[in-house]
Amino acid sequence: MQLAVTSEPPDALAEKSGEAGADRILTVPNALSVLRLIGVPVLLWLLLARHADGWAFALLIVSGVTDFLDGKLARLLDQSSRLGALLDPFVDRLYLVATVVGLLLRDILPWPFVVVLIGRDLVLTATLPIYRRRGLAPPEVIYLGKAATFALMSALPWLLAGHMDWPLRGFGHAFGWALLVWGTAVYVWTGLLYLGKAVAVARTVPIPTGEQPQRS
Repeated sequence: MQLAVTSEPPDALAEKSGEAGADRILTVPNALSVLRLIGVPVLLWLLLARHADGWAFALLIVSGVTDFLDGKLARLLDQSSRLGALLDPFVDRLYLVATVVGLLLRDILPWPFVVVLIGRDLVLTATLPIYRRRGLAPPEVIYLGKAATFALMSALPWLLAGHMDWPLRGFGHAFGWALLVWGTAVYVWTGLLYLGKAVAVARTVPIPTGEQPQRS
């Protein structure tokens, strides 16, 4: 929070500072998110065209680290923004879907997990109009859901590592599967929580009606 000498109440000052910062585009966290976004097609090229599993593994690790850093830096540098709030989860989902599909096509990830993971996101995407029609923002991110996403994004590179010819192949296979099973279970659970919130909003919050035209 920025401090300044002003006659306005602290609450009003904080609100204005937040609104001003929310419109920023050129920030360090947003730059990291854009770099991660550029990495998505590169990852698919490494996995499917080149079969360069070592480079794909490294890219996934770097993506996970930068995903952790952009949130931390947004708070430390006071660089939170509306764009970042939209871009960060979008890139998370895009990375997850791209990696899941890539590993499926490489016969590394079984298709039931792919159906569950992608199906969960499709169902939740279908609930967004419930909020839009009522003029509401989507629900706040559940911390447990972030933990599940982190577990899944950690599991996928280790599953890939379990198919590489290197000394940690056995560890990668076992560790990747442990994270995958736990992350998928929590991912589905938080999806049900989000779905429950959407159903509650649909039942309890009416859709605003426009003003009735005045008769002459």
